[in-house]
Amino acid sequence: MNEQINKVFEFLQSAGTFYLATVEGDQPRVRPYGAMMLFEDKIYIMAFGLTNATRQIAANPKAEICAFKGMTLRIECKLVEDNRPETQKALIEKMPVLKPALGENGENGIMYYLADATATFFKMMEPVETVKF
Repeated sequence: MNEQINKVFEFLQSAGTFYLATVEGDQPRVRPYGAMMLFEDKIYIMAFGLTNATRQIAANPKAEICAFKGMTLRIECKLVEDNRPETQKALIEKMPVLKPALGENGENGIMYYLADATATFFKMMEPVETVKF
């Protein structure tokens, strides 16, 4: 397993909630998320079906993710859609509480993995480590 990806994933998982920023025209949009997993050495996040967020990602896949737990993590990335049954089912297995909303195998969600990512850890607004994956 890629050590850098694992470090970023462990931080996101320990934070619990992370914030996803997308773009709508010239306006940034930020929302809280929590559904994510590590699968096939990639960090995946899930969005529910056709929402403003999924439309924004389809129009412009560039995004930023931010999380805080004792220090701040900011991730610049592209979100790549991957709705293979394996990814959807893996999320349901990891987070069974989502099953009623997502369906038996996660078919009501859209899965994205983080690509071309630069993740920077900050302590007191000073960058302490940057990893790319």
